[in-house]
Amino acid sequence: MKKKLMIAAGAVFALIGVLLASVLGFVLLTWEKSYEDVPYPTLTASTDPAVIAHGEYLVKGPAHCSNCHVGHLDDVMRADAGEDLPMQGGAAFEMGPLGSLWTRNLTSDKETGLGRFSDAELFRMMRHNVRPNHKASLGPMMPFQKMADDDLIAVVSYLRTLDPVKNEIPEPQWGMLAKVLFAFGPPAPFAPVVGHEWPAKAPAKGRSVERGEYLANNVANCVACHTPMDPMTMEATGPIFSGTDIAEPSPFAEGKAFRGPNLTSHETGILKNYKSPKAWVVRFRSGRAIPGSFMHWGPFSRMTEDDLVSIYMYLQTVPPADHEVGPIVETL
Repeated sequence: MKKKLMIAAGAVFALIGVLLASVLGFVLLTWEKSYEDVPYPTLTASTDPAVIAHGEYLVKGPAHCSNCHVGHLDDVMRADAGEDLPMQGGAAFEMGPLGSLWTRNLTSDKETGLGRFSDAELFRMMRHNVRPNHKASLGPMMPFQKMADDDLIAVVSYLRTLDPVKNEIPEPQWGMLAKVLFAFGPPAPFAPVVGHEWPAKAPAKGRSVERGEYLANNVANCVACHTPMDPMTMEATGPIFSGTDIAEPSPFAEGKAFRGPNLTSHETGILKNYKSPKAWVVRFRSGRAIPGSFMHWGPFSRMTEDDLVSIYMYLQTVPPADHEVGPIVETL
């Protein structure tokens, strides 16, 4: 009887081994998907000085590209403070078992930067989350899929003017967990973004709820850091702008972790601290108060007063959410 049990157990373990080997083989053969069929937007960069100037405002202001596409993670806070650093890429973002990403070189260099890519390739990356090599990127890192056509054109037009800096950036190094997700999905953050809608033109400049909604959700991406989300799918798990419960360790402040506060008008939110648009603008103009937080205070502090007020006006219309997130800063 004992011998039969041992034989049966051996057979079960052998079967499990075969299944695991089969799954591993499937993952290794299929994880790196290609998306050549995702269409290229029919947009073209402009040489109009006004368009380029608007692109610079977006890149260094609400879209905050200038903070992340620097040479090293240590440079992020230097850029945030207003130092005009080349957007040569190379800052590493470690994502635990998912792997590592390095920000891309956004200069016009024709070997290592954007100079080697066509307008169509760049616009497809921003609109559909598909890189020039036809591979999907990590969507939340470039959340501009619903940015208006005219703003996308402005951004790319400005980037085309950047002085070339030769800086070869490593390809993403995905861990086995990410490869499994790619192979069996991929889930939304790792897939092309298709089937969505976006405006041809951004809401008119000036002060309006409509413009504030557009900026907060599609340009400045306030919604991502101030909404509870599933860390694997990046889908909202609670009311938008109600804050985040999980304190994320900061790579910019050793031993500190941060939560995104509740931005709704509920008593548990922080909007109550700003009784007027003027108070809101004054806070943003003062810039970073807490070293190491994830908030891109520098670029946001340089936004126009109209854009800041528009975001304030929009947040006043977001349904109040009763959500006490806890301490904004936590010592690890």
